[in-house]
Amino acid sequence: MNANGGDRVLEVRDLSVSFRTGRGVVRALRHVDMAVPRNKIVGIVGESGCGKSTLINSVLRLLAANAVVGDSSTVLFRGDDVLRMNDRQLRAMRGQKISMVFQDPMTALNPVISIGTQMADILYRLDMTAAGKRERAADMLAQVGIPDPMRRLDDYPHQFSGGMRQRICIAMALMMNPALLIADEPTTALDVTLEAQIIHLMKDLRARFECSMLFVSHNLGLIAELCDEVVVMYAGEVVEQGEVHDLFHRAKHPYTQMLLECDPARIEKASRALPTIQGSVPDLIDLPRGCIFGPRCPKRYEPCDASPPGTYGVNAIHSARCFQVRDA
Repeated sequence: MNANGGDRVLEVRDLSVSFRTGRGVVRALRHVDMAVPRNKIVGIVGESGCGKSTLINSVLRLLAANAVVGDSSTVLFRGDDVLRMNDRQLRAMRGQKISMVFQDPMTALNPVISIGTQMADILYRLDMTAAGKRERAADMLAQVGIPDPMRRLDDYPHQFSGGMRQRICIAMALMMNPALLIADEPTTALDVTLEAQIIHLMKDLRARFECSMLFVSHNLGLIAELCDEVVVMYAGEVVEQGEVHDLFHRAKHPYTQMLLECDPARIEKASRALPTIQGSVPDLIDLPRGCIFGPRCPKRYEPCDASPPGTYGVNAIHSARCFQVRDA
């Protein structure tokens, strides 16, 4: 990424995460490097199973008990390594300094507790009266566009639409004014009209609260609309990353190029067949010897089968893990 160390809210270095299973060791993430600059939105995009959720769970130290993190891995949040924090430090960080918006607003809220109570509970760290917490909650609902917020604090989740529930989840995530907001596919359960509203809201809130965001999505259009930088993941690796406009117009990794070609928004003529990427994602227990994308890559050549490629710079704001970039 193009930010220097002092301008980064989050910096992930050489992150490798494996899971012990009955079949063997699943190497879910391998040598991941990425960063979130201050007051920027970084998008993570890739197929299901590429490691997006494992990456954000690593940032919050919410990995399953069978997870094994590489010895050289570091996840620096404001200079402190999350992977080496104790329980007290983690509790102080989660929710207060790093917040998360989950992808399904239907299940993210407790159905039997009023919205006001759930929002007030988030402020348990602050020395505020119950009335003060309620006023703060109503103010946050107003900021995300919920009408008549003070009255609606007494309502329950089922009394709100899906779009309003997602707005409530965003309001709850921002109540402690975190330095980093992680949004895990927050528009997946919404229709396209509500999706556009949520994206507009997040752009507005980023400017208003001056917080950095890590935005996870399958939707390339949303990434292009919302994000400043983008990280493309495939089968546990970061295969390409850079400034969003540069990467979308000058993609160098074959996977990124094919992923962009599969975007329905780019189809100019009506067709019965949608473009696809041929082949299957590799078994993360038995990885190919060379490039992870090699078995599916139409541009594969001799170096790709011998060893995994390094990460090579396309320009100052763009890099890709592909031998073609090295040999260009």
